[in-house]
Amino acid sequence: MTGLLDTLPPALDGRTRTAAPGVDLAASPMLAPLSDRRDFPAGWVFERKLDGIRVLAVRENGEVTLRSRSGRRLDATYPEIVDALAAQDCADFTVDGEIVAYAHGRTDFGRLQQRMGLTRRADVEASKVAVTYYVFDLLRLDGVDVRRLPLRNRKSLLRRAMTFQAPLRFTAHRNEGGPELLADACRRGWEGLIAKRADSTYQPRRSDDWLKLKCAQGQEFVVGGFTEPAGSREGLGALLIGYYEDGEDGQLRYAGKVGTGFDRRTLLALRQRLDELHVDASPFAGRVTQSRAHWARPRLVVQIDFSEWTRDGMLRHPRYQGLRDDKKPTDVVREQAKS
Repeated sequence: MTGLLDTLPPALDGRTRTAAPGVDLAASPMLAPLSDRRDFPAGWVFERKLDGIRVLAVRENGEVTLRSRSGRRLDATYPEIVDALAAQDCADFTVDGEIVAYAHGRTDFGRLQQRMGLTRRADVEASKVAVTYYVFDLLRLDGVDVRRLPLRNRKSLLRRAMTFQAPLRFTAHRNEGGPELLADACRRGWEGLIAKRADSTYQPRRSDDWLKLKCAQGQEFVVGGFTEPAGSREGLGALLIGYYEDGEDGQLRYAGKVGTGFDRRTLLALRQRLDELHVDASPFAGRVTQSRAHWARPRLVVQIDFSEWTRDGMLRHPRYQGLRDDKKPTDVVREQAKS
């Protein structure tokens, strides 16, 4: 596979170097901030925004490992992805991508939820939820760190280095985009688009060289408590959710309560987990005017869709989508669109 690196243009000499271990490179993925920008000049490419979980895959020294954005190992949950990567002719790589599940022809985070908690091979094999790993970037190839190469070159190397057949897919891109492309993505029921500078390097942080263009509002929140169920409802009434103001060193800010989007099984499972996280005092900064609330250590991260933020910083029409185990609670901040 070193022959692929030999095909790079001479102008890129000096852009590569000997790589650190693959798991080290996978520890700090590049992140895209939310943006309301719609007009882009030449030099940007556009990928589909997938409704799944971010996963970085490493093959090195005869072993394949899958890592979530938070660094959690996911090998046991997605053994078919591990097997497909282990079968590649290329024996040394670190790649970035998204694992998704489909329902009715669209990626569906709720369906993926049915696989996310499974770790026993027998349970995985008995599951009816098939998953696909969409790979969109290359960080390491044959012991060489390629993160400083332009995105177009990394994607070209990626496409030639790996064989893409189910459950692996290459994430294609468009070379032109704008309001029309996003509108088409929304009509198709996609989450949106990811706009990327075609010459951008892979940076281990959040960067404006990648931008999230969403069709609808939605993000992760941290659970800090819940209310009791009413009537015939079981488990809990609503989740009390928030976000960290300034990341790890900030305070947990209350963003409202969410009481829709649950089935009975989810309500009971959430109640059990939150009872285990019980604390006597509210984890939110400031006063939360919610009578008979039960408080919990802020350890659970949930995906929530909503229509908009109110002027006082609360969510309007929030709906529960599922638990996320791929992000640390302290990484959850309020996403603010950049122009």
